[in-house]
Amino acid sequence: MEVSVINISGKATAKKVSLDDAIFAIDPNDHAIYLDVKQHLANKRQGTHKSKERAEVRGSSKKLKKQKGTGGARAGNDKSPTRVGGGRAFGPRPRDYSFKLNKKLKRLARISALTYKAKENNITILEDFVFETPKTQKYVDLINNLKFSDKKTLLVLGASNKNIYLSSRNLNNTKVVTASDLNTYDILNANNLLLLESSVKEIENLLSN
Repeated sequence: MEVSVINISGKATAKKVSLDDAIFAIDPNDHAIYLDVKQHLANKRQGTHKSKERAEVRGSSKKLKKQKGTGGARAGNDKSPTRVGGGRAFGPRPRDYSFKLNKKLKRLARISALTYKAKENNITILEDFVFETPKTQKYVDLINNLKFSDKKTLLVLGASNKNIYLSSRNLNNTKVVTASDLNTYDILNANNLLLLESSVKEIENLLSN
């Protein structure tokens, strides 16, 4: 698959980039995508939720009334989960939500996500560029030139570039990552995938192993 290279002014250049069919044109595996996205979201959970159970709430441990002869239901103490101000029964406790996935499955998920973007024509190849200094307006101009101002975009760099990252950091609906940090969730969460020329080879090298 050949894709024209666009410059930061939004105009097509004479160059073209060939996308490897083994990365951008496979038969997508939806279940692999589901598992990888599920893991990504699970790993981001703090798991610090906690509620007090009956042993932890403040209150008297004295039995409220005698067991029999009152005509009412049996009652323990004020800490009972059935009483106002009592502890919660089986409340949430701190836990780790993360789980493991095999590298091959995660690789398949990323390739499947890239394939979907390629099929939907939502991949744009950008000519390599750098920002001399961090400047948010420069990044805004780039997105406007590409006519993606109302879209979620993910810019993938071949190597880390602090100035480009800092220029995009304060903007909504934009994200900048390096090819080595590319994940399935970010690919699918973006409407348009912006790949620098240098990142294409990097992605293919990472995912072809």
